[in-house]
Order: sequence, then C-alpha cells, then structure tokens
Amino acid sequence: MPIATSSDISTIQNKSINTTTMSITSTTMPTTSTTMSSITSENMTTVNIKTATSSNNLTLNATTTVVYDPPPFVNASYLSTFTQPNDTYYQLPFCDASTNVTTPKPPTSSHVVNVNYSIVEFSDIEKAHFNNHSAGHWWPSQCQTEQRLALIICYRQREEHLKLFLNNIHPFLQKQQLDYTIFVVNQHGKNLFNRAALFNVGYIEAMKLYNYTCFIFHDVDLLSEDYRNLYKCGDKPRHMSVAVDKFNYKLLYSTLFGGVTAFQQQDFLGAHGYSTVYQGWGGEDDDMYNRVVNKLKKAISRYPIEIARYKMIRNGGHVASRANPYRHKILYSKYNFSLDGINNTEYTLHEIKFYNLFILVNVTLNELTWDQIKQKLQIKG
Repeated sequence: MPIATSSDISTIQNKSINTTTMSITSTTMPTTSTTMSSITSENMTTVNIKTATSSNNLTLNATTTVVYDPPPFVNASYLSTFTQPNDTYYQLPFCDASTNVTTPKPPTSSHVVNVNYSIVEFSDIEKAHFNNHSAGHWWPSQCQTEQRLALIICYRQREEHLKLFLNNIHPFLQKQQLDYTIFVVNQHGKNLFNRAALFNVGYIEAMKLYNYTCFIFHDVDLLSEDYRNLYKCGDKPRHMSVAVDKFNYKLLYSTLFGGVTAFQQQDFLGAHGYSTVYQGWGGEDDDMYNRVVNKLKKAISRYPIEIARYKMIRNGGHVASRANPYRHKILYSKYNFSLDGINNTEYTLHEIKFYNLFILVNVTLNELTWDQIKQKLQIKG
C-alpha cells in the first residue's frame, strides 16, 4: 500500500504523479496519524491532507516521478481538506441499529425509495443533500455510528450516471444515519477498463484518510429501492444487488457476486482484495466469489430478494467496455490467489481531489498482455 507522507501529498498538489508498487506483508492495517487543525463546528474537525502513516508491516517501492497536468474532472466545487468527526462526536450515543431485515414485511411507503431520475448540476445536489459536512464525508450529528463506510465507485466518462447516483445515494445513506465517504476512482487514459483493480485502488487510498471498517464496492449505475437494504457490513461478505429491474428482479445465478458488494475490512484483506488481471468486461466478480469461498473460507450473504432491489440507470449514452477474451481461461485456471490481488496492485496516481460530494482518485492502470498475465499467475499453456 502506498503511504501518504507529507512529500507525497505535496507532489500531488503540484500536479505530479508517483508510480508506486505496493507489497503488503501482513493483513494488519497500518495506523494513521493525521495533523488536525482547529474545530470548525460542534462535531467536526478539519483534517489537513498531510498525513503520516506507520508502515511497519508494509514494503513500499516508489519509482519515478513525472510531470502531469490533469484536465478538469467535473464542474463541481472542491476543498483542500478532508473532514472527520472530533472527540465530541465519539461521546454521543450510538445510532439506532434495530432495523430487522431477516424477516421482511411488505414494503411500506417509509421503506420504498423514490428514485429520482432528474439530472441536475452538482451544485444543486450539494445544496439539497450536503450542507453539513464536505469532501464527500458525512456523519450524523445526533449519534455516532458503529461502522465507518467507504463507498467505492469505479468510473470512466459517465458524468450523467454519476450525477444521478450522487443525487440518490446521499439522501439514502443519510437516512440510514451512516458515517460514510464516497470515493470515485477514475481510470484515466484509454487502456481497457479494469473494474477490479480500481476497487483495490479505492481501498488503498481510502485507508490513508480515515479508519474505515466497512467497504462497499458499487457500480455507478445501480440505485437501491429499499431503505431496509442497509449499507453496512456483517461477519460475511454480502452481495447487495440481488434483484435488479433489468433482470426482472431475479438472481441470475447462485454464485453471482457483482454489482454491489460489501466487505468488512478483515474479510477484504483475507480474500486478498480483487484480482488485477481482468481487463475489459467480465470475470472479476466471479473471481472474487471464488476468493471468498476458497481463500477466505466463508460463504457470501444476501438480504431477501424483497429488500435487495435495485434499479439500473439506462441512459447517459454509456458504451460498455469490450469483453475480456481471457476471462474464462483465467477464471478456470484455478491460479494461486496470493499471486494477484491487493498487495500487487500497480497504478499511477495523478490526482486526489476533495469534491464536496465525493473524493476523486484519478489513476492510470497498466494493461497486460495475455503472456504477461500467464506469467504473473503462473498459468501453463
């Protein structure tokens, strides 16, 4: 995992990039200390983005630095600081966690989410849903949460989808009284889209900022329809998007583990994160299912189909990435999961920007040839 030192952040601010290779030698996460500034509200502390992280259990090999001038990402307001609760927040009572989703009743008006399909400007979304805190981080003001959620989105050129998603997900998560941050991990350049590697990047960069305990990996075109679908993590990895309207609200197959998934921190590391070699569409979600079952040695969980319902956004002119021609060969090779995952995710970090509605992580990923993939995974033939 790359460690965010003061010099690293300074490099980012000066529009340079660091190419970094991570090698995690232990599943224990590093501790992070953050320089605090003065308290700006009753339950909020402004955190300077210069952080120092203990790397006793990590091996970090930094390589080259080159100049890069990133183009504007979106026309939205942003800050230079990340905010988090101060000590006053942790003296509050815990939020009510009594919602029972194991025996669902027919949805009532209080359970059903009225999905908003209006495409509005980012500034309007900010005014409607995000006037308390900023830099993509929100937490309740009257109670403290048991979990700290990092919601990670893989992204490329889907601004209309992103606007729709943010306009719906912020009120949804706030109604559930969650301490959450949204990370939009953007793949820069024209290499094949690598959804799984972007999720790994999101995890790595999120842990530099805050001690997150729950991670939800989310497609930008899926919107939950039921408030009982709690965006929290349990003792098993959870497949959240069980019933999608595009598929007539049916589970396509029993081992499906794509769309929206939730992991507590130790489970994500225990599965060794996502694979990094599924370039293009398909295969990475089935690979993760195999990691959960065969490496983590756990079963996945699901909420009942009456609750885990989603709508898929179908407008915006999005063109899907072409299919990965090697996905089945990789999936059925039964390669050693320790050869590929979170600890050898390689990426070039261009930019981290604290937008009011989300945190942007802008990266370039390497694209491997089939021969390179076979060598990496030690696949014969």
